Amino acid sequence: MIAAASLYSPAEPFCASRLEVLFAACFAASENTVLCGGAAEPFYQPAVEVGEPHRLWYREDFFASALHEIAHWCIAGRERRLLPDFGYWYAPEGRNPAQQAAFERVEVGPQALEWCFARACGFPFRISTDNLPAEEGEVADHTVFKQAVCAEAGRRVGAGLGQRAQQFCHALQQAFGNDTPWQSWRFSPVDLP
Repeated sequence: MIAAASLYSPAEPFCASRLEVLFAACFAASENTVLCGGAAEPFYQPAVEVGEPHRLWYREDFFASALHEIAHWCIAGRERRLLPDFGYWYAPEGRNPAQQAAFERVEVGPQALEWCFARACGFPFRISTDNLPAEEGEVADHTVFKQAVCAEAGRRVGAGLGQRAQQFCHALQQAFGNDTPWQSWRFSPVDLP
């Protein structure tokens, strides 16, 4: 964790490259996977050539995007981690209500785990419905989605985060100086903007 600490800047503690170093310390050797910023859109690319790493791309230099993509990676099983973008479908922004409901069902788990990661490092978490063009000019009600993410975050904390998620959560807590046991975390819709 020394390398991650060297990236710390009190002026900008939530620098996404800091997550790249933490992720590499946790998973580069054991899972042959690296976290990479600078992508126009997030994407998981399994290794094509022998000896090269799998690459988990997050959007631009956004800390929240990195946490979110790490959550997807931690949830994906071994077989899914052999498929581009874990074999998931993705309907671009501008989804109709049925497509948005399907998107939100798939996103409950990753956003719940992202919230755990955000809590581990003291970063503010926001629910993402990722559908701005379709909702432009209207106030969409995402209450059910928020409640589902809260319930799932609580369930994951109660049941254990999973091996890779727990390892990364612990690394985040160490790097960001959070010694609150994650098992004691509580999640509520009132905590969400």
